[in-house]
Amino acid sequence: MELQTSALHAGYEKDTQGTMAVPIYQTTAYEFRDVEHAANLFALKELGNIYTRLNNPTTDVFEKRFAALEGGEAALATSSGMSAIFFAIANAAEAGDNIVCAKQLYGGSLTQTAHTLKRFGIEARFFDVHNPAAIEELVDDKTKVIFFESLTNPSIDVADIDAIVAIADKYNILTVVDNTVATPVLCRPLERGADITVHSASKYTTGQGLAIGGILVERKGLIDKLKGNARYAHFNEPDASYHGLVYTDVPLPPFTLRARLSLLRDLGAVSSPFNSWLFIQGMEHLSLRMREHSKNALELATFLESHPKVKKVNYPGLKSNSNYEMAQKYFENGLCSGLLSFEVEDMAAAEKIVNATELYSLVVNIGDSKSIITHPASTTHQQLSAEELDACGVPAGLIRISCGLESSKDLIADMKQALEA
Repeated sequence: MELQTSALHAGYEKDTQGTMAVPIYQTTAYEFRDVEHAANLFALKELGNIYTRLNNPTTDVFEKRFAALEGGEAALATSSGMSAIFFAIANAAEAGDNIVCAKQLYGGSLTQTAHTLKRFGIEARFFDVHNPAAIEELVDDKTKVIFFESLTNPSIDVADIDAIVAIADKYNILTVVDNTVATPVLCRPLERGADITVHSASKYTTGQGLAIGGILVERKGLIDKLKGNARYAHFNEPDASYHGLVYTDVPLPPFTLRARLSLLRDLGAVSSPFNSWLFIQGMEHLSLRMREHSKNALELATFLESHPKVKKVNYPGLKSNSNYEMAQKYFENGLCSGLLSFEVEDMAAAEKIVNATELYSLVVNIGDSKSIITHPASTTHQQLSAEELDACGVPAGLIRISCGLESSKDLIADMKQALEA
């Protein structure tokens, strides 16, 4: 099926009532037919519902539908985008291992990888997304993940997915790509050979800032990379916590299977059925919204580029932008999502502009139907030093905009008055 058709139909077979809308199965548990049925489910001899911390019919539709959009084999829904990232890394790495990450990451991803995971004994090593060749200097036999964003937030850089994947495959290492900003409507890293994508479904997937959630998707055929791979012995040896199960010996997608049976089971960062239902609703018109978000962002970026108070505009849809060619290569029809950033003289000037806007809401979120303005250096990246801010492409005078679905004329007019206030 084409992407827009999958967004409306994938993963759902109408129930006995013939409901057109996917039902919300708001339940914690499910009754088994008998003791044998329960035992078979726990032993994976049969597939079915056990407990909503593991699986749920509404969430199952969300997972299958999102996997279809990404061109993946299977997906796992989580309680947030940050938990999806944590699960993707923790499913591959353990104490004593390391991961290689792009410097240009969302602030929460930077703190999770550089600080929180460090307490679990996992070291993060960083490379510049514009210099993927530097990854090879950071890789050793304990490297388990190469992690980057397809379209970075808030520096708005485009990763060379092919180049990074080629290096990862050379060393038989898993790639994890945060595809939140681009969405599978505009960019599908799994089709370029990436192994796992992660998303904050709280952003464009829901589209109205209604729910917190995340999802990770594994590519088709990932079992071939994991099976017999010495880096990932835990996928090829019996799991003592699950009846000695060997994940690469089961005819199910191994990465999401282990994340579900080990991490989701034990850590419990599960998507609620109601939130999964909200994400399903958002997916139905995701492709339409992404076109409009992208259109508005390009028109606003064009205006900002011409304004004398703006030092620099970061939006890969601009022909003058250094990421333009990469965007044309990796993004559907050259559409570049609704996120842009621009730089003014200093923090004081940035704060004045943010405070002067009327139509934009000062919010630390993106992907809403309403336009959002953020000053990253004082919010999402506040914990970073001046040197760290510059290194990840977030100078003190940077302003981030998530273009909503308002008239672009109104968005430009409000920004103009704020710049000139």
